[in-house]
This record gives sequence, structure tokens and C-alpha cells, in this order.
Amino acid sequence: MPESADSAPLLHTPLHGLHLARGARMVGFAGYEMPVQYPAGIIAEHLHTRAQAGLFDVSHMGQIRLRGTGAARALEALVPGNLQALAPQRMRYTVLLNDSGGILDDLMVTRVEDGLMLVVNAACKDADLAHLQAQLGRTAEIEPQFERALLALQGPEAAAVLARFAPGIDRIPFMSATEASIAGVLCFVTRSGYTGEDGYELSMAPERAVPVAETLLAEAEVAPIGLGARDTLRLEAGLCLYGHDIDETTTPTEAGLAWTIGKRRRTEGGFPGAERILRELAEGPRRKRVGIRPDGRAPAREGTAVTDEAGRPIGTVTSGGFGPSVGGPVAMGYVEAGDAAIGTKLSLIVRDVPRPAQVAPMPFFPTRYYSG
Repeated sequence: MPESADSAPLLHTPLHGLHLARGARMVGFAGYEMPVQYPAGIIAEHLHTRAQAGLFDVSHMGQIRLRGTGAARALEALVPGNLQALAPQRMRYTVLLNDSGGILDDLMVTRVEDGLMLVVNAACKDADLAHLQAQLGRTAEIEPQFERALLALQGPEAAAVLARFAPGIDRIPFMSATEASIAGVLCFVTRSGYTGEDGYELSMAPERAVPVAETLLAEAEVAPIGLGARDTLRLEAGLCLYGHDIDETTTPTEAGLAWTIGKRRRTEGGFPGAERILRELAEGPRRKRVGIRPDGRAPAREGTAVTDEAGRPIGTVTSGGFGPSVGGPVAMGYVEAGDAAIGTKLSLIVRDVPRPAQVAPMPFFPTRYYSG
């Protein structure tokens, strides 16, 4: 069995055997052995998702249930989102913050009958759970459900495919949830995802994941998609990857995530790092996450230094690569606020050679979330 960097054996998701049977190339990721691509390759998988529907195994993500009528109020002490305003079966993207306003993790929060359902990042889930237990242990019942499977069906044909098994699911709003039976398996389904496309995430008991996956993959429009295309899809959509584009050193205002801070929270505060974040909202942060389009065909990878045209260092690329739908290189990173305007000329230092680029609007490829 492959091993992670610390020599601990890699964990397997419930779909591990399916990935191997379909010829996936497996890699270690966040402590799991995961498919990075299938025989068709990353570009083909990316374009298939944009054109039809791709099925992703995201079971390595952490699912956590917060039970109790006061769960939303309690969690608001740790995040800047307005969770108390969430209607039943609606969901919201938010961030866990440290005391200086840095981002501990980004997560999805769904209001369910007896509290909240959280989906957190794989590499952060143990730390997130410990944080929740330490901060909320007396105000909410915290139930980790890390064993549950999670599949993402993404792309313009996702709704039509899923509606064949769950009639009416194609009409639920974006960022909402329901329960549905797929292949005889009860699933908790949200209309959400991280590709910029319309789509769904399906949570289910681990032993039922393979029948659901095989049922969906039997549909003509659906193909299995690995982590490689998941990354290029989210990059074209201008979406952050935790540990790269956001981390404990970045605030929501620097990261372009000020929209996650609810109006009531801006008035009342009451979340970690509120003083700094509210000041940055009023005065502007010193640096900003921006989209970057390199000139030419050479991509700028994570860690590439960014300078202004005069050669003064102003920032760093945090994600970058070739955008298959864009047909060229795309990147995002942080630059000083004074250099963040769209169209600002930059230089990317690749192998000690400055290469021209400019600040570009995000998303790089139009998002197509369901608008009903």
C-alpha cells in the first residue's frame, strides 16, 4: 500500500476498488490514496465535465453533524457567516477563523432538522473536529461522520441524469439540500460542488457508495473524474484551495471572500479576528487575491514570485496551471493592494526570467450554477 509523507499507511475511500478497476492512477492526498486521473487523462476529464457530467469521489472530505437547536448560534462564534438566518435545507459557504482573523479552513454548512451538517476539507478535518469540540463541546452535540461516502456529480447534464433516479431533484435550488433514493440507496443530496458547474454532492453510508457510483457511471453522459481535473476546474472557476490560496495567514478580506461575512455580522462582530477583518472591510486589506493571466503558453506554478513591471517584488502565485477550457495558462495569487486592479501589468519570475502577465478577472471560465 502507498504511504503518506509521514510513512503512515494511506487510507482508502469506499470507492477504492472501483477506481482501480477503472484504471485510475492513484496518488497520496490528505492521507488517502486517491485517483488523480483515469486513462482518458486530465484534459479529457476536465472537458467532459464541462460538456456533460463527471463523477468525483470526494469521500476523503470530512462530514460532521452538529446537533442541537442552538447549533447555528454556537457555530457563529467561530465563523463570520450569518448561520442563524439559514432556512431549513439551505446551505452556506463560510470559513473557520483563528483569533487573528486567519482562515483555519473553509467549509459548507447546511441547516438540517436537528442542527447543522458540515463538510470540511480532508487535510483539516481532524484539526477542525478538535477545534469544534474544544470551542462548542458544551453548546452542541458534535458527531463526526468521517466514514460516510461523498460523491460529486458535476456538469451541465448532472441534473438531468440525477432526475432519472430522483424525479424533481433537477428543480431544487442551488445551495439547498434534500434526501433522495438513488439506486435504492438513501442519500443526503445538496445542489453544490466546487467546479463552477451545476451539480450535486451525495452523502451516503459507506457500504452503499459503490452501487450508487456504478448506477451513475452507467449513464451515457457520466464519466469518472480524478483530482487532477477537479483542480483545473476549480482553478478556472476562481475557487480557492485550502492550504494553497487560503490558510491561517490569510483573512477573508484578503482572499476576496468578504461576501461570506453577513450584514448582521459586520454590524455585531462576535467572530474571531473581527476587529482586524472589520477594519480591512472599511479600509481595504494590504494585499489581495487576484486572477493572473500569463502572456504566452508557459504556466506559472504555485510559488512563482510576482513583481511589478519595474521588478519590485509584490506577491506570489498560489495556484496555477493550464486551463483546458480557457485554452491557455491561468493562475491566482496575492499581490499588494495597489497592484490588484484588473489589467495591471505584472512579471512572473520563472527560472529567474521575468515573464509578462497581467491581473485578470475571475472566474477565468464562466460559472454555470443553477439559477432556477
